[in-house]
Amino acid sequence: MTTDRTPPAPTGYVQPEIDVKALGALLDGEYAEIRDLVRANLVTHAPVLDEAEELDIDAFRERVRERVVEMAATGQTGMGFPTRYGGGGDVGASIAAFETLALGDLSVLVKVGVQFGLFGGAILHLGTERHHDAYLPDLITGKLMGCFAMTETGHGSNVQALGTVARYDAAAQEFVITTEGDQARKDYIGNAARHGELAVVFAQLEIDGKSEGVHAFVVPIRSGGESVPGVAIEDDGRKMGLNGVDNGRIRFDGVRVPREALLNRFADVTPEGVYESPIDNPHRRFFTMLGTLVQGRVCVGGAGVNVSKAALAIATRYALRRRQFAAGAEGEEQLLLDYGLHQRRLLPLIARTYALHFAQDVVRTQLHDVFSGAEDDPQARRQLEARAAGTKALATWHATRVVQECREACGGAGYLAVNRFAALKADSDIFTTFEGDNHVLLQLVAKGLLTHYASEFEDLDQLGMVRHVTGLAVEAVIEKTSAHKLLERVRDLLPGGDEWDQEAGLLDSEYQLAMVRYREEHMLAGVARRLKRGMDQKRDPGTVFSEVQDHVIALAHAHMERLVLEAFVDRVRALPDGGDKVALGLLCDLYALTTIEADRAWFMEHGRLTVQRSKSITREVNDLCRKIRPLAGDLVDAWNIPSAVLRAPDLVGEV
Repeated sequence: MTTDRTPPAPTGYVQPEIDVKALGALLDGEYAEIRDLVRANLVTHAPVLDEAEELDIDAFRERVRERVVEMAATGQTGMGFPTRYGGGGDVGASIAAFETLALGDLSVLVKVGVQFGLFGGAILHLGTERHHDAYLPDLITGKLMGCFAMTETGHGSNVQALGTVARYDAAAQEFVITTEGDQARKDYIGNAARHGELAVVFAQLEIDGKSEGVHAFVVPIRSGGESVPGVAIEDDGRKMGLNGVDNGRIRFDGVRVPREALLNRFADVTPEGVYESPIDNPHRRFFTMLGTLVQGRVCVGGAGVNVSKAALAIATRYALRRRQFAAGAEGEEQLLLDYGLHQRRLLPLIARTYALHFAQDVVRTQLHDVFSGAEDDPQARRQLEARAAGTKALATWHATRVVQECREACGGAGYLAVNRFAALKADSDIFTTFEGDNHVLLQLVAKGLLTHYASEFEDLDQLGMVRHVTGLAVEAVIEKTSAHKLLERVRDLLPGGDEWDQEAGLLDSEYQLAMVRYREEHMLAGVARRLKRGMDQKRDPGTVFSEVQDHVIALAHAHMERLVLEAFVDRVRALPDGGDKVALGLLCDLYALTTIEADRAWFMEHGRLTVQRSKSITREVNDLCRKIRPLAGDLVDAWNIPSAVLRAPDLVGEV
């Protein structure tokens, strides 16, 4: 898309033309049909956005519930459930539907995630046929609303330390669910304050005074609109955002449920009170159970990518309409996106959003392969868990950054609630901490790298990981990532001998990949050495790990940026020649170089970037922005977000 004031392209550069429809089809991929269904439903139900600011909190919650039930009737929310219960039988399609739903009202999105992803997913993946038959048919239609009651006030991400207890009464063949103090109350639980009738409750299973670890139970919490005896429910009240979701706190005071209430795919209790499990190791059992719930992190990561798309679509379209300050002799004011600074603000974010889109494609495919049985082995599951955690972290941090930058880029108009940024900002902010705090998730990523996704991966807590890394694994890590071996590997990829990083072209994808791979492996070696040094000094493993946590997070971040770049490069290379391939190649270069530019201090400190080379990268980034500027409108239009869904009347229009 061009304008009358589109700046001239660099000398000798041939401007590509984008086929918006073809690029949109590429982005929608194999799930184009389900994405089209969700987009159509969003247009039909878009008024929930307009009405949200006019409704009181109770009315807003009811409106959101109504929309969720209406969408369930179309089949879009049940794609991941077995066909025998009325679902679509396609896990990948269910993720694609959820991702696309994030273009609309995020209270509806989160309500869908709680009902069908968390509550429904726990029933499906942790339960067995008796639970599926009893709950899935009504759950899929939205007739039966439920909660996912894991998080507690005092334990947060530390699920193994949950304080709720389920004691088995063999005489009655019942479990007795009890909240052991305020710190053990279930908190921030979606669907709890108003609509949930059942809860999947995570509690410490105790038999004859012996704890068998955390397990999940189906527990009634409400009947006829009132809480059942022994269950106390409080409303969390107004939140920073997502006020269409009824979050609440739940306490249990000796609530009895039958033995069959235990979701028993991985463990069961006989009528006599004998604990049985096909997985002997309690740590492996726990992580296997949680691993089945990885779908939630994949969903949130995809939602973060689409929140970024919505914000950037609004800001880019506005920048292609809004003029400010005369910049030429003719006195006509200049379009915002014709300013170099505005290009620098928005275009690298568009590039990174495309990069994360393709990275999300990879993790969604991995999830589908694992859960469909196409590639379901322990190694594949561990790699999926780590990649899902890292992609979720990068995508949701990116969304937070994008929404803020786009709001600022739209000035005062962006501050008006009617133009959507208020809702986007408030509703998406929680993405960085739910389904796992991003810093905790990146530690999971680093754990996999440091242990080589070993068979002991599930067994290792923080201290166990330190001992493992400083024992058997550390020598292999250090040997693999020694500086001379790193340089030998990158020399094999690029010409230039010792000067490989000075001789290669900045727009050579092999150079870009070599830079981020070098950074990752150098950081991996550094973390391993620091851990080993601390343990050799006979220091406390917890203290040693705490002192290197900043290094651990940096390693995980570098690893994920390498995976994201690889996904982008692979997608571009696979495309047939043409304008779309050229355009995506420009975006890929922009993502790669801005990634290196953002961490130029590290590369310079470690001798991989000279001052002159660093300046050259900045000049190349600016040049790429100028090349991409005429394509900006088409690049955001390819995301296929209907204007009615964007809901920014002052900002969005025909360009």
